Amino acid sequence: FEVFMPIVNIKIVEGRSVEQKRALAKNVTRAVAESIGVPESAIWISIEDLKAENLAQGGELRLDRQ
Repeated sequence: FEVFMPIVNIKIVEGRSVEQKRALAKNVTRAVAESIGVPESAIWISIEDLKAENLAQGGELRLDRQ
């Protein structure tokens, strides 16, 4: 069958190191490949750093949470 390119978008609060992002990309790629049976080389990962001031949960900005 034809392999379709999966694109995984990950949004996280900024502050993670490049090493953490490398590990995240590697682990997510492996999990997607195993789960849906596509080669790891076909998987794209997009990691977006979000400022804490732009996220809210339960009516409270992440920036204000302790």
